[in-house]
Amino acid sequence: MRVLLAQPRGFCAGVVRAIDIVERALKKYGPPIYVRHEIVHNRHVVEDLRQRGAVFVDELDEVPEGAITVFSAHGVAKKVQDEAVSLGLPVIDATCPLVAKVHAEGRRYASQEREIVLIGHAGHAEVEGTIGQIPAKVHLVQTVADVATLDVSDADKLAYVTQTTLSVDDTRGIIQALQTRFPTIMGPDVRDICYATQNRQQAVRDLAREVDVILVVGSRNSSNSNRLRELGEELGCRSYLIDDEKGLKSEWFDGIDRVGVTAGASAPEVLVQNVLDGLRQFGEVEVGLLDGVPEDVRFRLPPEVADVA
Repeated sequence: MRVLLAQPRGFCAGVVRAIDIVERALKKYGPPIYVRHEIVHNRHVVEDLRQRGAVFVDELDEVPEGAITVFSAHGVAKKVQDEAVSLGLPVIDATCPLVAKVHAEGRRYASQEREIVLIGHAGHAEVEGTIGQIPAKVHLVQTVADVATLDVSDADKLAYVTQTTLSVDDTRGIIQALQTRFPTIMGPDVRDICYATQNRQQAVRDLAREVDVILVVGSRNSSNSNRLRELGEELGCRSYLIDDEKGLKSEWFDGIDRVGVTAGASAPEVLVQNVLDGLRQFGEVEVGLLDGVPEDVRFRLPPEVADVA
């Protein structure tokens, strides 16, 4: 079996920073460290940090008085930040800087008295946090069809922002529909959309031209991992989302000699290597690496843990 690894794949800079924050907080302050929601959307990462002393909670009222509290990479609403202050919780904010940039853009448009259109997935933690960070009316759209039903107060006072785990290609049709219906709508430059999402989707496009089956390593609640699988299918390549090597099924590879492997932005590389080991149970495996966009982005740590080695 010829296995081609996508490049880039796996952890992005925002995920690396978020996990690093929790690990450094555990080292500096000692366990337990409380994290509001999953730090990133990966079951293995969350379980590993839980075993090391991180406690994941849904709401801040579950956090003991004075306990170190971390906000996840997806960001939180302003009311959550205010609640932490009212409870006197010492907070370390692990919000991805690219998500924070979307928050800032939304607030800037709101200061211009514009209503905001947010392109994203309903119920996603990042979307809920972004809506809660913008002091203006926010309309959530998920599809081109949603644009036609938008009911806005002033068609000339609109702006849009996007969920970071969507790519330029994911949002292009919706943005075009918005610009057609609302010609004066404002929005960020496409270069503001998450580099990691775009790069990983391009890598799947490259894989789909070379292989018969694509395996996406990532958790079911990971938006970007699900999108990678969907994209592979759209390109005519059978694609499967798996948490780890235990998800492999022998029938997927009957008559197949070219397999592609990638990973969502919150999936660690060790899981990819475990999947390669899992594939070896079906026969000899030859591993190759596709060319791809090199990533050297690094985000600064917050001051609370920047001094931890």
